[in-house]
Amino acid sequence: MLGILVFAMLATLVWLAGRYEASQVQSRLERDTADAVSDIRVALTRNLQSLQALNAGEPGDLAWEVEATELLRNRRELVRIEWRDANLRVRTHAQSPYRPVAWDLRLRNGSQSDAGIACANARRLSSPAYSSSYFQPYGDGLGSEMMELCLPLTSGGRTTGFLVATYSLQDMLLNLVAPSLTRNQEASFTEADGTRLAVLGAARRGSRMFMAQQLLDLSGTTLVLRMDAWHSAPSLFPNVLTALVTAMSIALVTVMVVLVRDNRRRLSAERDLADALAFRKAMEDSLVTGLRARDLEGRITYVNPAFCAMVGFSAQELLGQSVTAPYWPPERVEEYRQRQAIRFAGTVPPREGFESEFMRKDGTRFPVLIIEAPLINALGQHTGWMSAFLDISEQRRVEEISRASQERLQATARLATVGEMASLLSHELNQPLAAISSYATGSINLLEASAAAGPEDAPAARAGQLEDVRMAMQHIARQAERAGKVIKSVHDFVRRRDQAREAVQAQQLLDAILPLVSLQARKLGVRVQTSVEAHLPPVLCDRTMVEQVLLNLARNAMQAMDDPSLPRRVLDLRVRRAASNQHSGWVEFAVTDVGTGIAADVAEKLFTPFFTTRTEGMGLGLSLCRTVIEQHGGYLGFAPHEPRGTVFTFTLPAATL
Repeated sequence: MLGILVFAMLATLVWLAGRYEASQVQSRLERDTADAVSDIRVALTRNLQSLQALNAGEPGDLAWEVEATELLRNRRELVRIEWRDANLRVRTHAQSPYRPVAWDLRLRNGSQSDAGIACANARRLSSPAYSSSYFQPYGDGLGSEMMELCLPLTSGGRTTGFLVATYSLQDMLLNLVAPSLTRNQEASFTEADGTRLAVLGAARRGSRMFMAQQLLDLSGTTLVLRMDAWHSAPSLFPNVLTALVTAMSIALVTVMVVLVRDNRRRLSAERDLADALAFRKAMEDSLVTGLRARDLEGRITYVNPAFCAMVGFSAQELLGQSVTAPYWPPERVEEYRQRQAIRFAGTVPPREGFESEFMRKDGTRFPVLIIEAPLINALGQHTGWMSAFLDISEQRRVEEISRASQERLQATARLATVGEMASLLSHELNQPLAAISSYATGSINLLEASAAAGPEDAPAARAGQLEDVRMAMQHIARQAERAGKVIKSVHDFVRRRDQAREAVQAQQLLDAILPLVSLQARKLGVRVQTSVEAHLPPVLCDRTMVEQVLLNLARNAMQAMDDPSLPRRVLDLRVRRAASNQHSGWVEFAVTDVGTGIAADVAEKLFTPFFTTRTEGMGLGLSLCRTVIEQHGGYLGFAPHEPRGTVFTFTLPAATL
C-alpha cells in the first residue's frame, strides 16, 4: 500500500514537474511571440518613416528611383515601391534586386486591386493603410503572400499622390523575426481561422509542441503571428532507486514551491482583477457620457450609469432590448429601426457622430449626439457596436441664447446705421417733396385761372390748362413714388426678420442695398459701379444679415474717400466665383475704394469690437460683419488696392441646386 502511495506521489510529482516545465516553456514562448510582434511593429514604423522621406523635397523621378532602390537593398522585407499620382496611375517604381517577381500590372492598377483598396482607405483616413494579404507567384514557379502599404502624399491639405510599398510576408519573417528565433521554434503568419500564410523554421515531429499567438493589428488589416516550439520530455535518472529518493526529496520541495508560487500568482491575479473591476466601476460612475453596447443582433448588452440617468430607465429595463428601445419617441420608431438596420448591414457610422432625439421615461424629449464604433475582440472579429451619447440640450439652449443675442445686436447695428443715415434721408426726401409742393401749387393756380376765365375762352384755353394739370399730377405721382421707394428701402432694411437662410442671387443682394448706397454716394460725389460674373450660382445665406454686411462695407468705403484731395471717387462692387471643389462651392464679394487706405497700426485692430477711428462711430460694424460671414462658414478679409485704396472681400457658400 505504501509502495502504491509512493509510486502515486512520485507520478504526481513527475506530472507536476512536467506541467510546471511546460508552463515555463509556454510563458517563454508567449514572451518571445510578443517580442517578435513588437519587433515587427518597430520595423514597419521605421520603414514608414523611410518611405515618407523618399518624397521629401519633391525629388525627380531618377533621384527617387535611386533612393527607393537603396531602400529596397537595405530592407529586404520590401519587394517593390511605386510612386503613383492622385489617380493611382504609376509614375515610377523600384523593385527589389534580390528576387524577381512577375507582376501583373493589369491586376495591380485596378481600382479593386489590393493596392487600390488600400489607397482608398488611406485617402479616407488621411493616414497610411495596409491591404489584406494576397498570393503573388514568382518567376521560378514559387510564390509568396504579399501585403500592400499605401501612404498618401499631401500638399496644402490636398492629396497629390500615393506611395505604394509591397511587403513579402515570408521575407518579413526571415528578416524581422528570424534573428530572435531559436532552433526549437517555428514562426508563421496566419489568418484568424488558422490558415498559414508564411512559415519560417521546421518543427520536429513527435516532440511535445507548444503554441502562442499574437495579433498584429495594422491600419486596414489584421494578421496573427503564431509561434510553435517543441520541447523534449524530461529525462529520468539512470538509477531507479536513486531517482526515487532524489525525486521524493525534490518533489516535496518542488510541490511546496509550486504551490506557494501558484498561490501567489492566483492571489496576484485576483488582486489585479479586483483592481481592474474597481477602476472600471470608478470610471463608469464618473463619466457624464452615456455608453451603450449592442451585439450583432441589436440586443443591448451593456449600459453605464450615465446612460441610465440620461434616459431615466434602469439597466435591468434596458439590457436585452433589441427590436424597439423604450427611449425611442413613438413617432420615430420606424425611422430609427431603418437606421439601425443600415448600421447592422455593415455601414460604418461617421466618426464625428450624428444627432438624434431620445425620450426619457417621463416622456420629455431631449437631443443627443451619438458616436458609434465597432466592437472588435482579441481575434479581430466584429462582435457588436459601442455607442457614446452626449446630452446636448444645454448646448442647444446656449446656442439659442447666443443666436438671440446676435440677432438683437444685429438689429441694434441696423438701427445705428439708419440713425447715421437720417441726415441723408432728409436731404434725399426734400427734393421730391419740394417738387410735389411746386407741382401742386402750379396745379392750383391753373385751376383758379381756368375758373376766372370768361366764357369766350372756354374751349381751347380750358383744354390746354387741363392738359397742364394732368402733366403736373403725373409729376407729383412720380415724385411721391420716388419718396416712397426711399422710405420703403430703409423700412425693409431696419425691419427685424427671423433668421432663415435661403438661396439668393448675388445681383438681388446688390439691388437691395443700392438705393441706400446711392443716398450717400450722391452726397459725397462717389460714382458707384457694379460687376457680377455671368452664370453665378445663388448663395445660401440670411439675406438681411448679408445685406447689412454689404451696406456697412460700402458705407465705410465711401467714407474712406471723403477727402477733398481726391478728384476721382469710385466705389466698385464686384461678385465672382471663388475657389471651389466637387464637394462645396463659394462665391466672393469684393468692395473696393480708392481712398486713403488703412494704416498698419489700425489694420491690426480693425476687427476688434468697439475699436473705431471715427469720433461718432461705435466700433461694432466690421466686428459684426466678420461674425456674420463666419457664421455662414465664409471668411472676411482686406488687402491694399493698387495704386491706392483698400479692397474688402468675403465669401459665401454657393447653394446646391
